[in-house]
Amino acid sequence: MAYTASSLRSSYRFLLRVCETGMCSPRYSDPMVVVYIQERDGAFTEVFRTEVVLNSLNPTWITKYTITYQFEIVQILLFRVFDIDTQFHNVEVKMLKLEEQQSLGEASCALSEIVSKPNRSLILDLVQREESVPSTHSQHRGKLTVHAEECFSSKTTAEMTLKCLNLESKDLFSKSDPFLVISKVVESGMSIPVCKTEVSKNDLNPTWKPVFLNIQQVGSKDSPLVIECFNFNSNGKHDLIGKVQKSLADLEKLHTGREGENLFLPTPVGHDNQNKALKSKLFVEKYSETVQYTFLDYLAAGFELNFMVAIDFTASNGNPRLPDSLHYIDPSGRLNAYQKAIYEVGEVLQFYDADKRFPAWGFGARPIDGPVSHCFNLNGSSNYCEVEGIRGIMMAYTSALFNVSLAGPTLFGHVINRAAMIASQSLANDAKKYFVLLIITDGVITDLQETKDALVKASDLPLSILIVGVGGADFKEMEILDADKGERLESSTGRVASRDIVQFVPFRDVQNGPSVVQELLAELPSQFLAYMRSREIKPCS
Repeated sequence: MAYTASSLRSSYRFLLRVCETGMCSPRYSDPMVVVYIQERDGAFTEVFRTEVVLNSLNPTWITKYTITYQFEIVQILLFRVFDIDTQFHNVEVKMLKLEEQQSLGEASCALSEIVSKPNRSLILDLVQREESVPSTHSQHRGKLTVHAEECFSSKTTAEMTLKCLNLESKDLFSKSDPFLVISKVVESGMSIPVCKTEVSKNDLNPTWKPVFLNIQQVGSKDSPLVIECFNFNSNGKHDLIGKVQKSLADLEKLHTGREGENLFLPTPVGHDNQNKALKSKLFVEKYSETVQYTFLDYLAAGFELNFMVAIDFTASNGNPRLPDSLHYIDPSGRLNAYQKAIYEVGEVLQFYDADKRFPAWGFGARPIDGPVSHCFNLNGSSNYCEVEGIRGIMMAYTSALFNVSLAGPTLFGHVINRAAMIASQSLANDAKKYFVLLIITDGVITDLQETKDALVKASDLPLSILIVGVGGADFKEMEILDADKGERLESSTGRVASRDIVQFVPFRDVQNGPSVVQELLAELPSQFLAYMRSREIKPCS
């Protein structure tokens, strides 16, 4: 089908409403709720206040707040309930000094916890935290119900057919193999890829298959988008042919006016003219807007994401007992790269898995008194592979380091086939589950074709695979597995993957910023939707 499973960014607009509370108090109160969101530095910033409800222990507030939900990060919300003193009832809520009001309790949760509930409502326990005692001694003060309602505009998707004319040839003995990458520009000025086309072989006047962009996911119709045209190279180093910056509204106008937009190439910094205009032009052959099911529609219908993890125990990681090993467990509590990847990815995905029982495997090691295994249960059991929660994965990982001998080689095929088998069984049982396998590795795989075969086969299943590369190895082959970097995978029998199910990031490139999980998880909602649409599975089915 024409749908491109590249990367719809998963930000949806929500109307957040603090519905009601039942408070434990010896007298009636005049309550108001103040809502905060946690920033990257851990501090909480106030985002809105409800109205004051007079003389009630079971108030229902009607004030709503629009918040952008982002799948790839954990958005922590804090709700504080205050009793507004009678003398301040004529003061606007935004002008109230909170230190002059009595605290009735507080509660916190992740936005993911709310939106993943079938009715998008979450009941929280209000607690009164006393500064003089540890938080473990907090007192229960009633309950708070929070409801999230998806804005209708979140469901509006733009479908576009793009073409270029007169592209420059970048190959010496043939025409270019062009493809487009569409990115949104965020507040920092950085461009984040949100969609890409397929590669058009040996073509200077390509017309690509339609691409789909959710309007709220790119911000709005007026938000700037960067459209870059690259010449595909098998080594992953693609040549920039040219680019344009336009909003969806601009692209719609190009379609209506049947006009083309000249591509340009940025000139070196310091030159007077920053952009070199080219003869090549971008045209919008088709532009339409439709309402489609969103990722959150499926969550509301009871669909789950089931997290799995596979960890590389090959000898190239180094002796776990030495500080220079990638598997070294620091006594100070500082996480190694494997622990950090497990924790950060798992922290996001755990909210979408109801029972929080996660399959966990290791590969490339020799368990006690056994041959080298390329897929062994991390918990040491011979019967079952699941562990309890993210903490369970961490404990099983640490335990395994002392119960296996690091060996090799690095093979992915076994763990991918194991995950695919679980996904296949779930599909046969008609379960509302989609599986996400996280593979963390330090080296070059030695079963590249076998891995391609496994991925092509798995592309028909409800499964996505996230690969994190740790250490300083050459991860060029991982780029090949990630179809974002070029053509879709082909098996040894010539079969092409039905969709892109792999996302790869080298941990060293992003570990100094908060974007490692964001980059790794960015495509997951679109891969999920691509699968559902290819199978014509509707949320209500």
